[in-house]
Amino acid sequence: MRAPDAISSRASRRPERRRPSLVLFDLDDVLACYDRRVRLVELARRSGTHPPAVQAALFDSGLEHESDIGLWRPEDYADELSRRLGARLSLEDCIVARTLATPADPAMVMLATEVARHAQVAIFTNNGPLLTRHLERICPPLFPLFAGRVVGAGDVGLAKPAPEAYLRALALLDAAPGETLFIDDRDENVSGARAAGLDALGFSSAATLRRAFDFYHLTGAASDAS
Repeated sequence: MRAPDAISSRASRRPERRRPSLVLFDLDDVLACYDRRVRLVELARRSGTHPPAVQAALFDSGLEHESDIGLWRPEDYADELSRRLGARLSLEDCIVARTLATPADPAMVMLATEVARHAQVAIFTNNGPLLTRHLERICPPLFPLFAGRVVGAGDVGLAKPAPEAYLRALALLDAAPGETLFIDDRDENVSGARAAGLDALGFSSAATLRRAFDFYHLTGAASDAS
């Protein structure tokens, strides 16, 4: 992740940009504050196991990545996690654990709401259908703002930072790369977006992102004057 002062310094020197038609946000650690540890603890509590065992069954085994790129339906995902863990977890258990681990960032919800007055907004996340199909329940403050505008890696069969993943996501959103501004907390995902022809910004905080958005006429006085 970029340091906030570095982004602020670059933003202060950046010339004003044309307003994008679409602002495409990452989810985890951008719009929401994802805490994997909370998720592991809750899954362990519900299954009567321990967090390291859940880590091994869910992440170390590759199941989460397989799910993220769409290889498991949510119901099958819960069954497969139970099999690999050796303890029963329901789809409901998986949803509740993800909900507890994914609180919205209020400052980012406010910022995205402001941006939505000047451009379309959407989410592109490296997550599969367990999250995208249930996101309104998992992170309700993001709705109705992002209703019908959430795309996951599981929807396109490919994860960021592959450039083709962004192009497939934009096709589902009926948007053009050259008219899209993408926001992500990972440098490699920002680079992948740029390789696909999108404009992109690294994320560190809502405050520094707001200052950067001023240059795109998306917030504050700049957006009102354009």
